[in-house]
Amino acid sequence: MPFNQKPQKFNAKINTVKIGTGDKAIEIGGESSFPFYSFDAPVPVTQKVGIEITDGGLEAMPECIRAYYDGASSMGDIARKAASFEGVDFLALLLDGGDPNGANKSTEELIAIVKEVAEAVDLPLVVEGCKNVEKDAELLPKVAEALQGRNVLVMSEKEENYKAIGAAAGLAYDQIVGAESAVDINLAKQLNVITTQLGVNGAKVVMNVGTAAVGYGYEYVVSTMDRIKGAALGQNDNMLQMPIITPVASETWGVKEASASEADMPEWGPVEERGIDMEVSTAAADLAAGSDAVILRHPKSVETISRLIQALA
Repeated sequence: MPFNQKPQKFNAKINTVKIGTGDKAIEIGGESSFPFYSFDAPVPVTQKVGIEITDGGLEAMPECIRAYYDGASSMGDIARKAASFEGVDFLALLLDGGDPNGANKSTEELIAIVKEVAEAVDLPLVVEGCKNVEKDAELLPKVAEALQGRNVLVMSEKEENYKAIGAAAGLAYDQIVGAESAVDINLAKQLNVITTQLGVNGAKVVMNVGTAAVGYGYEYVVSTMDRIKGAALGQNDNMLQMPIITPVASETWGVKEASASEADMPEWGPVEERGIDMEVSTAAADLAAGSDAVILRHPKSVETISRLIQALA
């Protein structure tokens, strides 16, 4: 007896958000089915892959990644090199040097780096903050101002600083707001609600609902993304119909499997292979769970995930 697949149809869809300008601009979101369920409905927009660099330049990179940037000296050089790798759809700049508990770089110094990177590439830009709520509230509105006209995604808006970042990025400078919550559907929805209550257009909001490296409580990530997509599509909840972007790199390269030296853990194999494995495994799982875009760090991870997306599109 033949098996007849019955498509699961939804009347709702995820918002389509455009990042960047010109020929290199990308779109994320737009789906009306679960990830990779092209047998249920056409997928108008494929998931996207970004590559991450930081304001720390080459010194902030793991040694195994630094080798791919041979010859780059300035932040502009690093940005151009990153943009040239196979599979890169957008460039993500992490400004973790602004953390008062770390390098504590000034806002002026970081804005100069932002401008240098922006002038070096024509790819869509995503700018991540330093994860310090107070510093991000000061820094990210300046980022939004400095990049007027580039239609960038300004990440790291949280409930504690949404008024400063949401109002500046989403209203004053017409950028895209990245709403960040901590692996909880209710927290994600609440942040979207209060952001739109500021007057920010919901179609200019992208969610970062959090992630973890595979093996580190990852089941919470899967269940959260799955519930968000289910409510967005099945219940037509417009406060959960924003596309999801996931910064994978910052989670995977910090765990012991990706960072422990070969001298300490010879039985684990080469550091570079372990780092790529952790990054690819986490990114693939995030995409299958509901993420519309992922941010990676190793060029080989970017290439692998890009090919995966194209193969399953």
